[in-house]
Amino acid sequence: MTSKPADLTMIFPFDTRILKFALAGGAIAYSVKLYSTGYIGSGIGMTIVGVLLGLTVLRSIRMILVALRIQQQKMDKARSTLEGINPKHLWKSNRGQYWFLKGNLLLESSLNEAEKAFRQALEVGMKRDEEKAAVMLNLAAIQSSKRRPKEAKALLANAKRLDKKGMLKSDIRTIEQAIRNPQQVVRRR
Repeated sequence: MTSKPADLTMIFPFDTRILKFALAGGAIAYSVKLYSTGYIGSGIGMTIVGVLLGLTVLRSIRMILVALRIQQQKMDKARSTLEGINPKHLWKSNRGQYWFLKGNLLLESSLNEAEKAFRQALEVGMKRDEEKAAVMLNLAAIQSSKRRPKEAKALLANAKRLDKKGMLKSDIRTIEQAIRNPQQVVRRR
């Protein structure tokens, strides 16, 4: 009886960041060769290609597409794109954004699942205070719709504290009104 060889993808999951790093490094190395042989124009073009490949390593193009599609209200396309992203293959700083986008997509279907996704975003961590404030504002809206005013007020206070630039003032006012008037269910995107 022969045993099957272990599936290498299960042991070493393929991470596209490695491929992108290799391609970016190769493009930069080739641009150096082009510069040294006198092909300055081609070297500049290859440098641009290398820099763009390097930037795609730092930012997930699919995450950007999901955020764009959510803004355009193309939720089905955003869901299908987000399903193709493995959060384990994202940089740690981008994982919070993944869970934030997932929570936004789940707001329409399941408040409990959306709440879990937003809490996961806070647990993993967000880059900027404004992003944390937006997550807490969404959690406050969920708590308000579940008729938990104490938790909603605490989350809203944290969101106000984190929103130093005042980017979420109108949204904060809307959630405050929803807390005062529990008949109104507010879902913030």
